[in-house]
Amino acid sequence: MKVLHVYRTYFPDTQGGAEEVIRQICRNTKTLGVESRVFYPSSHPEPAVISSEEGQLIRVKKNVEIASCGFCLGGLGEFKRQANWADIIHYHFPWPFADIMHLATGIRKPSLVTYHSDIVRQRLLGCVYRPLMKRFLNSVDRIVATSNNYAKSSDILADYSDKVSVIPIGIDEASYPEATHQALKKAEDDFGRDFFLFIGVWRYYKGLQFLLEALKDRPYKAVIVGTGPEETYLKGLANQMGLTNVSFPGYIDDITKVSLLKLSQAFVLPSHLRSEAFGVTLLESAMAGKPMISTEIGTGTSYINKHQETGLVVEPGKSEALQGAMDIIHHRGKEAVKMGKNARNRFESHFTGEKMGHNYATIYASLVGEN
Repeated sequence: MKVLHVYRTYFPDTQGGAEEVIRQICRNTKTLGVESRVFYPSSHPEPAVISSEEGQLIRVKKNVEIASCGFCLGGLGEFKRQANWADIIHYHFPWPFADIMHLATGIRKPSLVTYHSDIVRQRLLGCVYRPLMKRFLNSVDRIVATSNNYAKSSDILADYSDKVSVIPIGIDEASYPEATHQALKKAEDDFGRDFFLFIGVWRYYKGLQFLLEALKDRPYKAVIVGTGPEETYLKGLANQMGLTNVSFPGYIDDITKVSLLKLSQAFVLPSHLRSEAFGVTLLESAMAGKPMISTEIGTGTSYINKHQETGLVVEPGKSEALQGAMDIIHHRGKEAVKMGKNARNRFESHFTGEKMGHNYATIYASLVGEN
């Protein structure tokens, strides 16, 4: 069975949660007889084809980007060629240009959408886009939400309940390196241990300004990993506040990531808007057996992190609430360790890559059988 994944970006051009989800789906369906390719636009698509462990990566030239939506008008022909290769086309929403490609090329192949997030920020453009989005979602065969929380709380998904399935995101522990003694020592030399950790792209919905405010005058440290559109603002804010208990290592490789997770006392995801639909970094933290602090935004973050079981869930957009949760984790070590063990157990029972791969392979098989 051949599956073409379609999204607005992918490795190695960018690193984010949706990219990791695609990689994990490809990896964990490969052993079940699925051959995958990933189609996406790139500002520098040379080489145009990259061979990777998960499958071929097909890159086309991105002409322009408007409100985070990349356009690749010259890539329509390549999309059609790749779609003709595939048995199933697997779109990852949102990427409005994918809707255009799907409808304009008239491809008649079984199709499904993994619905990663509602469109939250671009309200005006969202109103303009809505008719196209409805045509697109009406035309696909199946829609997959990543949690019951999101399926129930999304006004858009409510209109398609007859074809919505829920498959929680899962990750394969074997796809991550082990933290070597050398890597742990270097990370500890650079950042210490027992810090609060954030990893992610610094976007408007991540709520990192509230995390910085929560760190003021506290006895603990935080390591905020990543880069992104909010970087200049956030570093300026930290400097303005005179914070000396926060480090910004920028981009890190996977072995440094697993080392920092191991050395941390807890993971913090302060996202305050529904654009944070799931939180793959929470899964990575749970896999590492660490307690989590997240916010209640009605999405999959609260499906991963169960309040007072695997961590603490607080009110979004409130630095005082984040600070209170970090105080609890920092001062109640035994409770924190227990939450971390519960997080690991929940990961093993709900969020493995194997479980997710099996569920997607089952949907793929049903789509081929229906057509």
